[in-house]
Amino acid sequence: MPLGEVDLADLDNFADGVTPWRMFRTLRRQDPVHWQPEPAPNSGFWAVTRHADIARVDRDAETFTSTRFVNLEEVDEDQIARRASVLELDGVRHRALRSLLQRQFGQATVNAYADFLRGLTARTLDAALAKGRFDFVAEVSADFPINVLARLLDVPPEDNRKLIDWGNRIIGNTDPDYADVLLHSAESEQYRDLPFRSPASLEVFEYGRELVRQRRGGDGTDLVSRLVNGTPRDGVPLSDRDFDNYFLLLVVAGNETTRHTISHAMLALLQHPDQLARLQEDPSLIPTAVEEFLRWASPVYHFRRTATRDVDLGGRRIREGDKVVMWYASGNRDEEVFPDPDAFDVARPNNDHVSFGKGSPHLCLGNLLARTEIRIMFEELVPRLSSIRLTGDVPRVRSNFVNGIKKLPVDVTLA
Repeated sequence: MPLGEVDLADLDNFADGVTPWRMFRTLRRQDPVHWQPEPAPNSGFWAVTRHADIARVDRDAETFTSTRFVNLEEVDEDQIARRASVLELDGVRHRALRSLLQRQFGQATVNAYADFLRGLTARTLDAALAKGRFDFVAEVSADFPINVLARLLDVPPEDNRKLIDWGNRIIGNTDPDYADVLLHSAESEQYRDLPFRSPASLEVFEYGRELVRQRRGGDGTDLVSRLVNGTPRDGVPLSDRDFDNYFLLLVVAGNETTRHTISHAMLALLQHPDQLARLQEDPSLIPTAVEEFLRWASPVYHFRRTATRDVDLGGRRIREGDKVVMWYASGNRDEEVFPDPDAFDVARPNNDHVSFGKGSPHLCLGNLLARTEIRIMFEELVPRLSSIRLTGDVPRVRSNFVNGIKKLPVDVTLA
C-alpha cells in the first residue's frame, strides 16, 4: 500500500481483516513513527509501529504517560477525573490499585481454577458441537470467557448475556451494530463523562453498586469483595467512582480480549488446515500455539500514551502533549522480530509478541488467566474435531481499537 493511502483513523479500513496489515507493513518499512491526522475534534497522533519502539514507549511511563487516557479520544480534566480507571493511572497509585487484585490473577490462583476451567470448557463444547452447525463466536468464544468472569465476580450464570451485551455496547462504541450511541456523534456529548461515552456504562455501574451493597463488610474472596473490602497499598481507599470504573474495566477486559483471541485462533486454524492437523497429531504443541494465537489475533490493535516532554523516537521529534499510539498489532508482525511474520505457525519459537504489553507497568493483569483459558479451550477442542469448515461471512467489529470478530459460522464433524 502506498504511504499516502494509509489512514489509521478511518475505521472502514479495519473492516476487511486485510487492509490493517497492509497499512502496518507500509508504516514499518517507510515511516515507523508516523504522524496520523484525525478528523475533528481530535488533533492527530504519532503511530508507533515497530516492535522495539512500541516496547520503549510501553516501558517508559515517565515520558509516555497513561494519565491523559489510553484511547484516541481527547478528554478534558473533568472527564479524566470522572472516567479514569487503573488503566489511566501511573506510578504509586497505579501499582496500589493493581495490588488489590494481583494475587487473584497470579499463577497459584489461576492453577487452582484449572479443574473448573476444564469442566466449563467441556460443557461449553458439548453444547456447541452437538449442534453441528453453529456460530462459533456466540456458542464458544463469547460463552466460555463470560462464564469464567461470572465465576470470578461470583454472579449467577443467568447474567452472562447481560455481561456480554454490555461489553459489546461499550467496546463497540464505533460500530452501528453494537453502539447505543456512536462515538463522536452529536448525541454522544450527553454521555461525555461516561467511559467510552456509552450509556451502557450506567447499567454496569448500577449492577456493580448492587454487588457492593451485598458484599461490603463480608469475607468473600471474589473480585468485587476484594475491591470493596481491601485496602490499596498506598492506604487510600477506593472511592465510589474508583470502584465504578474498576468494575467496568473488569466486565469489559475480562471478556472481550480472550473472546476475540479464541475466535481469531479458530478462524486461523480453519484457514490453515495444515496447522490444525499439526495440533491434532501433536497436542503438546498447544501451549506454544497459544502464543501464536495471541500474536496472530492481536485482539487490541492499540493503546495510547501522551508525551510528557519533548523526545526523539524512531527519528522523529515528538513534542510534549502529543498523542503517541502503540500499534501492538503491527509490532506483532514486525519482520525484525518474527521470521515470516505473515505465516501462521503453531510451533513458532521465541514468540516475543506484545499482545499483553511489553515490559510495561501496565502489563495485562489477567494475562496468565487468559493464556490458561485459551490453552484449555484448544486442548479440549482440537481432539474432538474430525472436520470443521466455514459456512458464511466473518464480519468484524468496526473499530481501530479492538480487533474483534462478530460471527464465525461453522459446520463441525466430530472425531
